[in-house]
Amino acid sequence: MAHSSPKPTIVLVHGAFAESASWSGVIVELQMRGYATIATPNPLRSVEGDAATVSRVVAAVDGPVVLVGHSYGGQVISNVADSGNIKSLVYVAAFAPDRGESGAALAGKYPGSTLEQALAQPIPLEGGDVDLWIRHDAFHAQFAADMSEAEAALMAATQRHAAGSALNGASSEPLWKTIPSYFIYGDADVCLPPQGLGWMAERADSRKTVVIAGASHVVMVSNPLAVASLIDEAAQATDDLMHIEGIQP
Repeated sequence: MAHSSPKPTIVLVHGAFAESASWSGVIVELQMRGYATIATPNPLRSVEGDAATVSRVVAAVDGPVVLVGHSYGGQVISNVADSGNIKSLVYVAAFAPDRGESGAALAGKYPGSTLEQALAQPIPLEGGDVDLWIRHDAFHAQFAADMSEAEAALMAATQRHAAGSALNGASSEPLWKTIPSYFIYGDADVCLPPQGLGWMAERADSRKTVVIAGASHVVMVSNPLAVASLIDEAAQATDDLMHIEGIQP
């Protein structure tokens, strides 16, 4: 008698200037579809160290995993150790670096990012590194323009600082070269230019790329149903065809 394969566990990795609760709307949608979910903390200290942290979480999951990353979290999931249970990768307004590339360099590959101007005074760290964060007065327009002012203010207050060395850290050989990838982002993103996000999706041979009209960098917060639906599709992995789909908010 044939038995159906178990549903993958969805492991969600937040990026810089966000935190695990940014996945809350997506988690609700995924749980309604029967998926176990883990919104794992991302230390935001270094590419190698952050990837090692997520690697341990993935390796501890009994069964298949869909690994999802937002923004810098895309660099992290690209560098996770392949424990043999990763079914697919989903990049949510996220970096998909190749070997030797950093998030900061990719953000500047195409024009359109205004993130540098929105950053607050860096916080010095021991050893010469700095912590970076977005000014509260700039957060709404820069990071979450399609959210309300009150929602953006809450996100600004709870943002996680990121070490400069993490955002400038180089990638190793990325998982997207061997594991199927899916991409979703907004065409109003001013942190990672949409042109660059589309270029990375094409380079990674994205199985499906979804572009949300008018969505900001926090597309998973403003459009949780669209993000959860793409994750669901990646979990089911029904075909190998790459195509691009536009969705109105």
